[in-house]
Amino acid sequence: MENLKKSLKMPLFGNTFSPKKTPPRRSASLSSLHTLDRSTREVELGLEYGPPVMNIGGQSMKFEDGQWITESGENTSGREAQRLKKRNVQLEEENNLLKLKIEILMDMLTETTVEYHLMEKEVEDVKTHQRKK
Repeated sequence: MENLKKSLKMPLFGNTFSPKKTPPRRSASLSSLHTLDRSTREVELGLEYGPPVMNIGGQSMKFEDGQWITESGENTSGREAQRLKKRNVQLEEENNLLKLKIEILMDMLTETTVEYHLMEKEVEDVKTHQRKK
């Protein structure tokens, strides 16, 4: 009986809600580099970098003013660039022609499918009409 009295005095879910205190946050950066001015940081950290440069197929290019430019001293001629531009135009025209052909073929397929369904319906109508006779 005493155990029952003790259990009635205790709350059902234990003591009142008391969350643990969160530990204080650490500083985001323990480095003092963020306090340096920009020029000092560039000197200290070597942040003197130029435009992005890449080398593909023995041809070196750098990104300047929003465009990739062939670096001087490479063996690329204006004729090669002209040839590539002409080839690009040819491929774009061919691509447009192929897109047009696909569109025409899709139209033809749609038309043929509609005709097939109409003929199929006519055949069914004739069959049902003959059965009634």
